[in-house]
Amino acid sequence: MADVAAPPQGPEPMQGIITSVPLSAAAPEAVAPPEEPDNACETLYIQNLNEKIKTDVIRSSLKNLFKTYGEVLDVVAHSNLRMRGQAFVSFSSKDSASRALRDVQRFPLYSKPMQISFARTRSDAVVKKLDADNYEIHKTRRDEHKKKTRYTNPLKQKFRAKRMASEMDGVTAAPAPKRPNVQMPDEYLPPNKILFLQNLPESVTKEQLVGLFSQYPNLYEVRLIPTKKDIAFVEFMDEGSAGVAKDALHNYKLDGENKIKITFARK
Repeated sequence: MADVAAPPQGPEPMQGIITSVPLSAAAPEAVAPPEEPDNACETLYIQNLNEKIKTDVIRSSLKNLFKTYGEVLDVVAHSNLRMRGQAFVSFSSKDSASRALRDVQRFPLYSKPMQISFARTRSDAVVKKLDADNYEIHKTRRDEHKKKTRYTNPLKQKFRAKRMASEMDGVTAAPAPKRPNVQMPDEYLPPNKILFLQNLPESVTKEQLVGLFSQYPNLYEVRLIPTKKDIAFVEFMDEGSAGVAKDALHNYKLDGENKIKITFARK
């Protein structure tokens, strides 16, 4: 993306890292954080993981990433066809899971932004830790549910139908050719109200980024990733406001030396 010729609009040009958050009448009103959803639980369901990375590496990476938010009881990831690119991360408390979901949502793990939501039910590890007396009942119910859905899973039905059709024709179905995995460059991503910041100084703080981006209207939230200090997410109330801030601050030298890269986050 071409450098932005004009310096950021707002207060006088800043030298080095901002050390305080400006308090002005023009600053956006504080927005109350969203309430915890009714389906919040201790286990997170993660999708869109990079399927080319080995399962044990994914497990280890997820545990190291999420352990900063609280005790991680278990990380479940499988390499089978139905569960590829997915994982479950279980915490010892709902609060830890909620903070992790909020801060790590869309974090690009191995070049793919994770899609994170709360799991539908508690995991075995959570029940064993927090409700040990009912663990056997929980496990029995889960096993019964798995048996009931074993033959009604849509994906399995699809492959079973294909296999039966090929057997009836007397031929083996040829595997479908793989599509090349082409990822759109960051510079050409469609507008998004969330900005993705890269090449930040490792000493940068949340207050410094709030101070920088609060020059522009409708700032909602700044999220830093504890385990990767050179990146961050900045969320605005709408795409237009995010675009104004991106155009103004892309390639801005936050520490007087290194230019920060700002793109729209991947949806």
